[in-house]
Amino acid sequence: MQPPCLGACGGRLGLPVHGHRLSSSSSSSSSSSASRAAVSCATGGGKASPRGKENVWSVDNDRAAAKDAPGPKHRRRRRPVGRRPPPSPPPPGRRKGKDAGLRVRVSGAMLMEVETVLQTQEPVIRPSWDTFASSLSGIWKGVGAVFSPITAEMEPVGVGSEEEYLYDCYTLSHIKRHYDSDYGSVIRRKTNWAQLNPHGEAEKQSARYDGGDHHNYSDKRIVDLPSHESFDLKRGDLLDEDSIAQEPGIVYFEDGSYSRGPVDLAIGEYDESKYFLSPTYKFEQCLVKGCHKRLRIVHTIEFNEGGANIQIVRIAVYEEQWVSPAHIHVEDDTPVDLKPLSQRKRTKPSELTGSWKVYEVSATPIFSEEKQEIEGGALFVYLCMEAMKKRNLPESSVFFGEEEMLDMQDVAMLWLPGGVTAYVDVDKDGILCIGVGWYSEEGINLVMERDYGTDGKLREVRWKTELKRRWNQPVPP
Repeated sequence: MQPPCLGACGGRLGLPVHGHRLSSSSSSSSSSSASRAAVSCATGGGKASPRGKENVWSVDNDRAAAKDAPGPKHRRRRRPVGRRPPPSPPPPGRRKGKDAGLRVRVSGAMLMEVETVLQTQEPVIRPSWDTFASSLSGIWKGVGAVFSPITAEMEPVGVGSEEEYLYDCYTLSHIKRHYDSDYGSVIRRKTNWAQLNPHGEAEKQSARYDGGDHHNYSDKRIVDLPSHESFDLKRGDLLDEDSIAQEPGIVYFEDGSYSRGPVDLAIGEYDESKYFLSPTYKFEQCLVKGCHKRLRIVHTIEFNEGGANIQIVRIAVYEEQWVSPAHIHVEDDTPVDLKPLSQRKRTKPSELTGSWKVYEVSATPIFSEEKQEIEGGALFVYLCMEAMKKRNLPESSVFFGEEEMLDMQDVAMLWLPGGVTAYVDVDKDGILCIGVGWYSEEGINLVMERDYGTDGKLREVRWKTELKRRWNQPVPP
C-alpha cells in the first residue's frame, strides 16, 4: 500500500485564476492526509490582454513604493481550506516557549527592489532543443520528499512494513531521447524509487532531544539512514513515466533547466451545476547547478469555482545528481553525494536578504491563432537583463506550534530543507506567480518563476541567477 507519492507524478494539470499573486507545493493511499493551502478570490474584473515585456526594474520599484501606500483592498484573499495533520504531543516537562524549535517556517513574500540597472533588456537567441535534450539525458540518482503547502512540514511518502510512515525516498531516473513519428524529438523519463526514514525530519527530531533548541541540535542524535547504494532501485517500484516534447507551455534552457505547465488555465464564469469539476494542474520546474546536479519541484494546484478558489494540493521536491550517460550501464553501488532531504537544514530568510547581482532571462509568449494552428503552441520571445537588486525580509514570518493557525492571506513562501524555497503568490494586479528557488552556501541563488494573467493565459517565465554581494567574504571550503 502506498500513499500519495511525491506530488502527482502522473497527475493532470489544471488551474483557473482571477488576478492576484501568491508567493510560496503515484499512487494514492489513506496513509497520509493531503494538506491543502487555498486561495480564495472573488471573480469579476476585466480580463488582461497579453502585453509586451515590461521593464522589470520599474515594476519592482513600483511594488516597493506601493508597499507602504494605502490603497483599496484587492478582491482576492487567501484562507486555509485543507486540514493539517494532528501535531505530535510535546515531550513532558517542556515549556511551551521552547516549542519554537519544532516549528516549521513559512512567511510572506520577499520584496526585491532594483538598485542599479547594469544591462537593459536585450533579445537573446532561442535555446536549442537538441542541446537541452542532451543536457537532460542520462542516469540520475536522487532524493525526494513532499511537504505540506500550509505548514511546510514534511509529509509521508510511503508506509513501511510495520505500518509506519516513511518520509524520504531515493530515486533512480533513466532519461533518454527518442524520435517519434508524430512529435519528433521526445525525451522519455522513467523513475524508480524506494521509501525510507520512519523518523521524520532530523532537525526536528534533534530539537526534541535538546529541549526544543532549534539552533543547538546535536548531530549525534540524527538517526543514520541507509545509503542510496543499499537499494536495488533498478528493480524497485515505479514512481513515474513521463515524456517531454516541444509541447505548448514548456520553456527550456540549454543547461537542462525548464518550466512546464499549461499555456491556458481553465478559468471563467462559475457554473454551480458543475460544482464537482475541479481542474487540477501540475507545474514542474527544474533548476540545474553545475550541469551535474539539479532540483525539480512539482506544484499540484487545484482551481475551483471558475478560478475563484485556488487550492495548493501538494509540493514535491527532488534533488538529483547525474551519474552517467543513458546508454552506459552503471552499477547501483556508484556513490552519490546526496543526503536525504530530512537530514538537511532549512534556509533562513536572513540568508536571502541584502544586495544581489541578478542575471535574468525571460520568455514571453506571443499568442497568435495562425501560429497555434501551424505548430500547436505559443511562440516565445526571449529577453535578458542584468541588475543589482536588494531583497528585504518578508513582512510576516511564522513558526507553527501545536495550537497555532495562520491566516493564509499572509503566507506565500515556504522555507524547505536543502536551501529550497517554494512560493505561489498573487500580486495586487491579479498576476499569479508560481516560483521556486535554490540557494547554496556559495552565495548563489537560482530562481525559476512562472506568471499567469487574470485571463488565465501564460504571461511570462523567468529564469534567474542571483549572486550575493559579499565580495569581502571568503568562499566557504
